Amino acid sequence: MIPVEERTPAEQALSRSYDTSDGLRFDVIALSVEHHPDRSATLTYWLTVGRHGHPDERWTVTLPWNDKSWADVLTSPAPLADRLRRLVHLVHAHLEEWWHTKGHNRQSAKMGRRLS
Repeated sequence: MIPVEERTPAEQALSRSYDTSDGLRFDVIALSVEHHPDRSATLTYWLTVGRHGHPDERWTVTLPWNDKSWADVLTSPAPLADRLRRLVHLVHAHLEEWWHTKGHNRQSAKMGRRLS
């Protein structure tokens, strides 16, 4: 894993844990960002997901990031703050969609693997 001080601002922002408006807690244990030659990326999260009244669940989730228009934000040492906020919002929305659809959507189910 890359030490925090060597991560880009986007990787640092995407590595932060967060809570959703519907009561989910996504505790980010680790994040790996794999950059591809075609400017796409793969984000792999190791998470603990918590929700009131349920035991915490540990997961690894792989998000393919094929939207190359965000490559500059992912790799920049100083991305525009507004674009960085939008990227974080989009990634969080994808994680939340994965969480809510993994039980009945085959594509979502393939993205994550529950850990012990």
